[in-house]
Amino acid sequence: QQQQEQAEAAMIYLVGIGLSSPDDITVKGLEIVRKCDRLLLEHYTAILTVDVSKLEEFYGRKVEVADRDMMEIGADDLLEQAKTIDVCVLVVGDPFAATTHTDLITRARQKNIKFKVVHNASIMNAIGACGLQLYNFGRAVSICFFTASWRPDSFYEKLKVNRDAGMHSLCLLDIKVKEQSEENLIRGRKIYEPPRFMTVNQCCEQLLEVEAKHGAGVCGPQTLAVGVARVGSDDQVIVSGTLDQLRTVDFGAPLHSLVLVGAVDEVEKEMLDMYAVNEQTPRLA
Repeated sequence: QQQQEQAEAAMIYLVGIGLSSPDDITVKGLEIVRKCDRLLLEHYTAILTVDVSKLEEFYGRKVEVADRDMMEIGADDLLEQAKTIDVCVLVVGDPFAATTHTDLITRARQKNIKFKVVHNASIMNAIGACGLQLYNFGRAVSICFFTASWRPDSFYEKLKVNRDAGMHSLCLLDIKVKEQSEENLIRGRKIYEPPRFMTVNQCCEQLLEVEAKHGAGVCGPQTLAVGVARVGSDDQVIVSGTLDQLRTVDFGAPLHSLVLVGAVDEVEKEMLDMYAVNEQTPRLA
């Protein structure tokens, strides 16, 4: 009877843990973390800027690191477990900032598995720290690392729509974790490349290349933008300037994001001026 009651109460939890520090988790989230049977950290749609050991120390328990395969290919296994035990998936930022987690909830509902979501800050709302009003943002875009044979620019049209409407554009920069080279992928070798995190500088260079190709004045050298790094942490960096200026600024360690600025009001302009690049702004060597 006790096992039956446990099974009836079992569910899957998606708990947002914020942007930078172990203590960014909410009180509600921490209570779930400390009582659940299995605890995983989703580790590919976003990356925490502290080591997992720091989370374990703060939570007082072991945290499993879940990669893309576990979260996508192994999603059904997680949900099957959630029929009998409490499974908690920790998500950097907010659970619904990535489609992977929406898919997990959809599957849970289809299988009649109980679920609960605990929200937290993500880059999608914390980007307001740069001084631009959230209701003036248009559609966010993802900027992927270019390769010699793949230089995707489908984001350009979305940026143009935002710009034509006077809206700001949040650019989410690529994260490569546990990625395989083409050769290792073809040969089936489980050898992974070192983690890579796109910088504001790399993003600027790619945007300028795409602008040179399309020429609609969406993201040229004189386009005003704001580069941010480690938003939410004690050492966050926010610098505004043209793309040409920002590509030489040293933003430091990951994670980085970029905003292309649309039409601004007086308050937004004051904030951008406060963060404007100047003689003291650190530069890349």
